[in-house]
Amino acid sequence: MNRSSALSVQRGVRAGVAGDDLFQQAAALGFGDVHLRLDAASGLQAVVAIHSTRLGPAFGGTRCIPYPSSIAALNDCLRLARGMSYKAAVAGLPFGGGKAVIMRPAGAFDRTALFESFGDFVDTLGGRFITAVDSGTGVADMDVIATRTRHVSSTSGTGAGHGDPSPYTALGVCRAIEAVAAAANRPLGGLHVTIQGVGHVGRALAAELYARGARLTVCDVDPALARPCAQDFGAAVVDPELIYGVAADVFAPCALGGVINDDTLPRLNAGIVCGAANNQLERDEHGDALHARGILYVPDYVCNAGGLMHAVPGPKHDLRGRVRAIYDTVAAILDQAARSALAPYRVADRMAERILYGE
Repeated sequence: MNRSSALSVQRGVRAGVAGDDLFQQAAALGFGDVHLRLDAASGLQAVVAIHSTRLGPAFGGTRCIPYPSSIAALNDCLRLARGMSYKAAVAGLPFGGGKAVIMRPAGAFDRTALFESFGDFVDTLGGRFITAVDSGTGVADMDVIATRTRHVSSTSGTGAGHGDPSPYTALGVCRAIEAVAAAANRPLGGLHVTIQGVGHVGRALAAELYARGARLTVCDVDPALARPCAQDFGAAVVDPELIYGVAADVFAPCALGGVINDDTLPRLNAGIVCGAANNQLERDEHGDALHARGILYVPDYVCNAGGLMHAVPGPKHDLRGRVRAIYDTVAAILDQAARSALAPYRVADRMAERILYGE
């Protein structure tokens, strides 16, 4: 028999100190509700975190990767969901923020059964959460989810919200880098950009930057992804552990989160951090540390919003134009940060929080 169970944690207060305790973590990040689903038949162990529905239904991708523990998966999901709320708010989209995490089973597993079970889970939330692709999932997985719920995007269908959002994510990040270059009176074509992770988004970003004349250095934990960038874009390829020390104008994280941390920050040898990965800062204090070192960090949820603009349901009038307008948003944040002496991520956070909470 298919045995499953679910747990919901309802609205916490926007205060408190994050920790390993579920309620402390949820309260500190301003949640919302958190739903857990266990399904012994398919091996599903999943979290859906709904951070906010103030602006509309919570929208967020489904991540399916190995995690060292359930606490690590939960913490990742919570932080990602909050980032989605802020991303949608700053992008002017009528959606709240949510995220889903599936702990990828060890060894062989039935992928179709896993995502069918997850689709059933999403459907129980009654449309309060709409999902899409993320790290470790693809369009084919969304098609499976769509057999069990209509609350899914990024499927192989045609029309609004369907298909791979990666090219739009990459375009938005490229426009953000252009805005930073313009603020420094530098042409994008004269910049050296290091890209950490050249999967779907990272490779698309490499193509965008190469077309504009940027010089590239790339890395990936999978050498088979990095090598073609040397052939196609003239990129230098380095070991993933060495990417932080490469002298460059821009460091563009395009893999997983938490890459700016106590270990990597002292090794960072770029003047700008601007990439597609979510939750690049392991903790907020690392954003302040970057600022203290004179390294300009463009908030990830601002510059990577192009994928969200593509993936959300609704009309897609002048989608590329709206993604390209990320340039203007970044320029405004940088201008306000310069005038206030605040770190750009704090300026962006305040912008998002005024929209979400009227603060």
